[in-house]
Amino acid sequence: MKIIQYQKKFRKAVVLPLLVVIAFFVQMTSSIASSHREAPLISNDPLADNTDLYAFRSPENPNMITIIANYIPGQLPEGGPNYYTFGENVRYEIHIDNDASVPGDEIVYRMEFSQENQDPSTFFNIRLGQENLKTTYTLSRSIDGGVSFQDIVTEGVVPPYNIGPRSIESGAGLNTTYSSLFNSAITNTSTGERVFAGSIDDPFYVDLGGIFDLGNSPRQDGPARDALAKYNCHTIALQIPIATLLKEGAPATPTNILDADYVIGVWASASRPAVKTLITGDQVEYSGDWVQVSRIGMPLTNEAVIPIGAKDEWNRLTPYNENPDHFEYFYNPELALYMDDDQFGGAVPAFSALRIQTNSLGSFDFSNEADGLFGLKGNPALAGTALDDAVFGTLLLPAAGKPRSVDLWPAFHTGVPNVIPYQLATGKDGNPLAAGKPFVNNFLPNGGDMLRLNMAVPVTPRNDPNFSSLGLIQAAAIGLTVAPFNTTADLEFIPNMDGFPNGRRLEDDVTRIELQAVGGVVLAAIGLWYDDYDPTTSPSPVTQDLLNVLTYTTGVETNDAPFTSTFPYVAQPWRGTEIGQ
Repeated sequence: MKIIQYQKKFRKAVVLPLLVVIAFFVQMTSSIASSHREAPLISNDPLADNTDLYAFRSPENPNMITIIANYIPGQLPEGGPNYYTFGENVRYEIHIDNDASVPGDEIVYRMEFSQENQDPSTFFNIRLGQENLKTTYTLSRSIDGGVSFQDIVTEGVVPPYNIGPRSIESGAGLNTTYSSLFNSAITNTSTGERVFAGSIDDPFYVDLGGIFDLGNSPRQDGPARDALAKYNCHTIALQIPIATLLKEGAPATPTNILDADYVIGVWASASRPAVKTLITGDQVEYSGDWVQVSRIGMPLTNEAVIPIGAKDEWNRLTPYNENPDHFEYFYNPELALYMDDDQFGGAVPAFSALRIQTNSLGSFDFSNEADGLFGLKGNPALAGTALDDAVFGTLLLPAAGKPRSVDLWPAFHTGVPNVIPYQLATGKDGNPLAAGKPFVNNFLPNGGDMLRLNMAVPVTPRNDPNFSSLGLIQAAAIGLTVAPFNTTADLEFIPNMDGFPNGRRLEDDVTRIELQAVGGVVLAAIGLWYDDYDPTTSPSPVTQDLLNVLTYTTGVETNDAPFTSTFPYVAQPWRGTEIGQ
């Protein structure tokens, strides 16, 4: 078997070229959102449209987890006279699963909003201290999986839209500052959480024009452009004690920084009453059961993994009742076709740096419809690994013709366990099926599309010189190549282990990370190197193919507004009178 052949030939992955790449990456920070107008039906219902979801350990208060759920995409800051706000007949919910042994959510936070025209006699949104619309909310919490809810905030305040200086600062308006309105809306709940709901700068930055022009990103015919620069969205931000989110029976202090009892799954949704009846004039009636119309877990799933014919169905489902027919889109992702020269790689020149392993270690083909590692099924070499049927059944190696079941599938749909082979190649001595250096454990196989976060992993300070928007990919690169991290296979904190796809920080560049992952970089990190690695001619697996993937960029790497160092961390919304200046 080729794995054994290469075990003796491989040496530690420490070479100057990758160190140069890492030094380059360390200087970058960026952010991304993921689900704007991603399905036909929800594109016509922006008030209920999930755009983003983040879950991370709070940098200035590591005993808390911050969850940020964004809605209402593409808001023009000057978009009056009817400025954007949350919908009255929408249930906005954040769901948490903390126990894989119990189907469904354990904790649900629900927000419902009320609106009042304080001065119906004017067409202005703000005048003489009055708001149209004045929006407030009730936040309720369920700790029994949604069976019952307790109100933990009532009459919560949503700041008005940031219209302009006369509306906010002048005596003819609200006679205050927007920062004061924004900060005073941060509220403590009766059960120990902090909450903010309101308009913010949309943290989504990506060249949508290029991406959706048949994958022209980075653009081959001109400079990239941030499609949502100076656009706003609305956010529901929660800061929740880790103790509240822990599953029943978990230790109050983690046993180590990858403690499996500290893994949670997070997803967000929006629901509407089933029936809307137009009566006459401004009279509208809502009735019937609540129907989920939007959801988000992992970024870019519905937008760039699920095909257009299944997108509306995907939004109606939960992570616990997904259609198994959709799983094929993870095993054989469409994007991978454009990273394979035997398929359609030549038709998408922007992805030329992203090429999947088709002959890794001289044996393993991960191109669409190939077998990946399935040829090892039943081989004694798999004994005790995550790919052994006796460990997790057929979850990660279900059948032939599903090559990405071993990397994209767990990253998107189950989380990744700290079990062989899901450890860094450091310490494996060339055998990807040997024990290596642990760097991730967010395995929660209960349910499907969720952000999965291990709350035991320490925070990488945002001012740490090793902090990177590449999240776990950067953690892997450091663990493979940078001393002292690459000198031992022992479990230790590597900077950015708290980054995407272990949860998602605001700074994490998920578009680039996910495109690199489709391009096979996770396989390389665990020792399934790129096709151009030949130990007979070079001892280093840090080949040109690997460097090409690591240095790939979409061309948009900065948000249009900086994040802040305290909750809710997002930037305040753009002002309508600032745009175009």
